[in-house]
Amino acid sequence: MRSQTLLRRASYFALLLACFCTSAAAAGGDDAPPAWLRQAAVTSAPAYDREVPGVVLYDEERISIGADGRIMRTVQYAVRILNRNGRNAARAIEHYETDSSKVREMRAWLIRSTGEIKRFGKDETSDVAVGGNDLYVESRARMISGVDQSDAGSVFGYEATTEEKSYFAQIEYGFQARSAFDGRLPVLVSRLVLTLPAGWTASSITFNHSNIEPSISGSTYTWELRNLAPIDPEPASPEVTNIAPRLAINYSSSSAASAGSRSFFKWTDVSRWYTELSDAQAAPNAAITAKARELTASARTEFEKIAAIGRYVQNLQYVSIQIGIGRFQPHTASEVFARSYGDCKDKAILMRSMLKAINLESYPVLIFSGDPAYVREEWASPTQFNHCIIAVKVSNETKAATVVQHATLGRLLIFDATDDNTPVGDLPSHEQNSFALIAAGDTGALLRMPQISPDDNHQERNIEVQLAADGSITAQVSERSTGQAAASERSMFRALPRPDYSKVIETWITEGAAGAVLSKIAPTDSMSQNRFALDVAFTAPHYGQVMNNSLLIFKPAVVSRRNLLPLTAAARKHPIILKAHAYSETARFVLPANFTVDETPDAVKIETSFGSYITSFEIKNDQLLFTRTLVVRDATIPVAQYATVRNFFERIRAAEQAPVVLAKK
Repeated sequence: MRSQTLLRRASYFALLLACFCTSAAAAGGDDAPPAWLRQAAVTSAPAYDREVPGVVLYDEERISIGADGRIMRTVQYAVRILNRNGRNAARAIEHYETDSSKVREMRAWLIRSTGEIKRFGKDETSDVAVGGNDLYVESRARMISGVDQSDAGSVFGYEATTEEKSYFAQIEYGFQARSAFDGRLPVLVSRLVLTLPAGWTASSITFNHSNIEPSISGSTYTWELRNLAPIDPEPASPEVTNIAPRLAINYSSSSAASAGSRSFFKWTDVSRWYTELSDAQAAPNAAITAKARELTASARTEFEKIAAIGRYVQNLQYVSIQIGIGRFQPHTASEVFARSYGDCKDKAILMRSMLKAINLESYPVLIFSGDPAYVREEWASPTQFNHCIIAVKVSNETKAATVVQHATLGRLLIFDATDDNTPVGDLPSHEQNSFALIAAGDTGALLRMPQISPDDNHQERNIEVQLAADGSITAQVSERSTGQAAASERSMFRALPRPDYSKVIETWITEGAAGAVLSKIAPTDSMSQNRFALDVAFTAPHYGQVMNNSLLIFKPAVVSRRNLLPLTAAARKHPIILKAHAYSETARFVLPANFTVDETPDAVKIETSFGSYITSFEIKNDQLLFTRTLVVRDATIPVAQYATVRNFFERIRAAEQAPVVLAKK
């Protein structure tokens, strides 16, 4: 279900190992690079920061649309390696689908810094499956790797021609998307040339850049950008696809539809198309109906019925089985039920079928998983989506943070049956507040997904500490997480073998209490309540520092929060993306009998539009009570306000490093 640009990004690391495994024998003959590559290789580039690994010298993609809807793509690409790390950019990767496209030709060259030229042979070209969960392995990639042969100053270039079938009269193009390092490399020239049959026309929308007008010659359109800067990684920054310039293109003619390319002009067009494609697949058979009734037999409420079916579908094995138009079409619900596996759209179709069997109406929801800001409202296109979830029509009796209001369909509960760490009533954080399409025929619409409040994404920690006169401590930590905080803990707990999980917890504790020895690690997962508990007990021999045999100094923040945001750079280039969450801690210290509190840090209270932080200290009955509370709201903060955000988190760090001083009586 991914566009070509997205597929490049999503598959890059999956292909990394395969690229390294491709051996490269010495090329024979005198196969010289083509003129475009020779010219690119001598192009001068600006001086970049020493950490920039490479620079794309030339990136041109030519797309020719035939009157029969077939597409021919020709790529010419050259990159200069600037340092040792940049060698990873010396690779050619072209994706294709075995049932609808093929790579007709791929050639690559390496021009070393010494001037020596190597052409890669056919025996150095690999063809690998893309994605480890594909059952029929129809998504593949042709690759050539020059990583091992490259060094600083080398220029790697390739050209490839791919033929494919067009499902949609739409094209998405990223001006920096082809480069390695997640599309962060600087680019000197990036160009898209689109040639249409006579009488066809194209229009474009530009994202992340001022409008890029094409030059037009007959039925050929050319969009070009030059001297694109590197995209530096920064903490809490937007995804590269929301920084790097990209194009959304529609093309059309009176004969485009007859050529098999579907056109979309508004979101109801996309809704109608997907409804036609998927609705019939949701018909329940007798086995599905019986199972749905069995699952909900003891459910007392509408929500409990939905949750019971949701848990069942979540537990089905995820296997990607790409079939049908543009990889969007699900299998029939009966097939998914019989096989007990499927991908996101298969899980959604089975859940819809089971809900239908107990007279609950639902709709597929097309969404982009991984970046809530990716989908743009102004371009009606199914290629903006890479995931399918579900919206269940609910009555007023059902209360949940994931209910949205649709103008015609009413109250809809949103649920992702593919995420097995997030139960009904919650939504993965990377899908919250994003645009998603409710596919409901003529009444379908692009809606904002719910944004869960920090109160429903909360971690509460209680710590009991016995502090001895020599500075040693005996401590018990009790954490209770809800919402996506619980989902995060649950995900780590399920993903790691128990010894590895225990090692992660031990590392977290010892970062705050050096030399700690753990005697208890007890996680408890309550998936149905969307809660996760963790209890830890430990001792640390030298937590407090004894000074002159009269003072005992220690930090009341014994262990760190696990979602620290390191905004330490003096300047910043991109907006700050904050995700809603809340954290509270109460730490009770039983003080040694012969000491009294001499000094505590000042209480802190910070209030901003995007968050708040409060600390307090209380001394009572030879005990010290320390509390801290952090609330962060979902926000995108412009670069101009970076100093305010950095100051907020710096004050928090300072408060959590401030010590308490005890004096001997």
